Amino acid sequence: MGKNNYRELFKELLKSYYEDVFEEKLSEIMDKKEIDKESFSTVVSALCGVEVRYSENFSSDLIKAIENYKQSKKVVLNTNTCVKNCIEVDGKTLCQNACPFDAIILDSETHLPKVNIEACVDCGKCVEACDKNNYIDKIEFIPLANIIKENNKVMAAVAPSIIGQFGDEVSMGQMRAALKSIGFSDMVEVAFFADMLTIKESVEFNRHINIEDDFMLSSCCCPIWVAMIKGKYKELIKHTSPSVSPMIAAGKVIKKIDPDCKVVFIGPCVAKKGEAKLDELKGAIDFVLTYTELKDIFDVLDIEPSKFHEELSTQYSSKGGRIYGRIGGVSLAVEEAVNGLFPDKAHFFTSEQASGVSECKKLLEKGLTGNTDARFLEGMGCVGGCVGGPKVLIPKEKAKMSVDNYGEESKINISIENKIMKEFLQAIGIENIEDFNDSDKISILERILE
Repeated sequence: MGKNNYRELFKELLKSYYEDVFEEKLSEIMDKKEIDKESFSTVVSALCGVEVRYSENFSSDLIKAIENYKQSKKVVLNTNTCVKNCIEVDGKTLCQNACPFDAIILDSETHLPKVNIEACVDCGKCVEACDKNNYIDKIEFIPLANIIKENNKVMAAVAPSIIGQFGDEVSMGQMRAALKSIGFSDMVEVAFFADMLTIKESVEFNRHINIEDDFMLSSCCCPIWVAMIKGKYKELIKHTSPSVSPMIAAGKVIKKIDPDCKVVFIGPCVAKKGEAKLDELKGAIDFVLTYTELKDIFDVLDIEPSKFHEELSTQYSSKGGRIYGRIGGVSLAVEEAVNGLFPDKAHFFTSEQASGVSECKKLLEKGLTGNTDARFLEGMGCVGGCVGGPKVLIPKEKAKMSVDNYGEESKINISIENKIMKEFLQAIGIENIEDFNDSDKISILERILE
C-alpha cells in the first residue's frame, strides 16, 4: 500500500468515524482476506493515532485505545518486515542513508534494517525515504476529534509556513474560520511566539557576542537541527541558545494564560510530532497535525477554506516572525532585532544558514573547527526550511514566496514595540527587555539541552 493509499485509508476511517459507522468500517477493512493482518493492523492503528496489536478483538481494542487516548512517545512505526531490496548507497539501504542519527541498524539475527528506539528522534526521514512504505507516522486526529466533540477548549496553533498552502488567495482569516468549523475554539499564529524568541535570541546575542571570535547557534525552529547538536555535536551545546521552538513556546504561553486550553500545532513536519513528546517538552502541545493531514480532514468534511468569510483578528505577528518558515528567516529576524535593540552590537552580526541534513552537518562541522566567520548559525533539517517539509502541499519555491509576501504585509517590524506582545509578555511575568536576562522570568521559553 503506497503513501497516497495510506491517505485514502485515513479518509475512509475518518469519514466512517464522523458518520458513526467506525466499528463497521474497521471490521470491513480487517476482514479482507488478501491483507497481512499483523502489519495492516499497525497501519490502521497508526492512522488512528494509537498503537494496537492485531487480535481477534482488534476493532474493539482500537476503539477503546482511541477513547482512552494517552500520548505515547513513539511517532514513527514499522509497518512491514523489510526485505532489503531497495537501492543501496555505500552498502546502506535508503532509510539508513536518510537517517541523520544512525537510528536504523541491521538486526543481528535477520540482518534486516530495524529502528533503534534509543537513537530514534522520530524525525520521519525514513518515512520519506522508504519507497516500500515500511514506515508510517501516526495521525492523531481521531483521538483529537473525540476531545473536540466533548466541547473542550482546543486552540489551533498554525506554523508560519501555512500561508499559501491551502490556496494562493486563502487568507489567515479564512483559515481561522475553516478551523473553527471543525470545532477548534480559535486559531493563533505561531509567528507571534516566534517573535518572542526573536527578542530572546537577540538579547542572548547581545550578552554572548563581545569579540570577533564569539558565535552562537540558534535553536529556535528545527527539532532535527537541535537533535543533531545534542546527539552528535555536543561540544557546540555551550554555544547554543536554550530557547524552545516557537511551537513549544506557543503551547507553554497559551497554557500559562489559560491552563484549561488544549493546543494543537499544525505544520509541515513529522519531526514536530516527536518534539511534542520529548520528556523535557511534553505537555506544551497536545496534538500535532500536518498540512497533508489537515487537507485530508478538510476533504472528508467538505471544507474549502477559500469559500469561508474571513474571521479577522487584531494583527499581532511581525514580519520577522512570519518569515521563520523559510531558511534564513530566523537570522533576518534576529539581525533586525539586534539592530533595533542593541545597535552597538549590530556590526558583529553576521550569519550563516544550512538547510537539509547534509548542509546542517557541514555547518556544524565548521562551527566545531571554527571554520566560519559567522557569529550566528541557523540550521533547518529540510531543504529550504519548513517550506520544504515532507508534509507540504505546494512546492517550496512557491511557499517561500508566499511566506516572504506575508511577511512584507505585516505593519510590525520589531515585535517588542507591539502592544499585544507587551501584554502577553506581562502575562507571563516579563515586563521589559532586561527581564530577558533573568533566568527565572524566561524559564517558560527555555529548555535544558544537555
